[in-house]
Amino acid sequence: MNEEERAAQLAAILEEIRGLTESPLYDYRTLNHYNPVLGEGSPMAEIVFIGEAPGEVEAKTGRPFVGPAGRVLDGLLADAGLTRDDIYITNVVKDRPPDNRDPRVKEVRLYAPFLWRQLAIIQPRVIVPLGRHALEFVRKHFTGFPAEGSVSTLHGTAYPAEASYGRVFIMPLYHPAVLFYREDLKEAMATDFRLLAELLANRQPAGPSA
Repeated sequence: MNEEERAAQLAAILEEIRGLTESPLYDYRTLNHYNPVLGEGSPMAEIVFIGEAPGEVEAKTGRPFVGPAGRVLDGLLADAGLTRDDIYITNVVKDRPPDNRDPRVKEVRLYAPFLWRQLAIIQPRVIVPLGRHALEFVRKHFTGFPAEGSVSTLHGTAYPAEASYGRVFIMPLYHPAVLFYREDLKEAMATDFRLLAELLANRQPAGPSA
């Protein structure tokens, strides 16, 4: 598919989510005049970042990672020589949970098929789960990815796996919001993003971070 065709299919998914009245988060979205957040970036991107769920700023704007965590993400990308134009950013859950609580199992189960369809449309070569909910999504959906391990043990390593459209690399990273309470992880996160840029440039598996 060309870029226009991919963009049209992604837009169709967004319209489906707008009308997802069976979602436990639909009434909360409507009551607060929030928007569903599908994703943003190039439909031809070689890297897709996957977060957990939109925050308040994201739900108000309908755009992913535009609040405080998004600013951290932009800084990490810039330090690695990447921009949002190089990537596509989305979330497992497309609506904001109340009070920024963790997505519930039934919510993840409901929204996950939309994410899977997005990946099948974009067909990225590198998939980057940010945080544990995104990590669990890729663990369940990709053959070859480690069945065990947390973000703290898996971050910064590119694991080959099989997607519906072919071979991919999955590189788990810390969620940018981690820096709000773990400043000691700043250098490790910066290193991870540099390894990600290296992976994209060299088309080779990146090694583990320090």
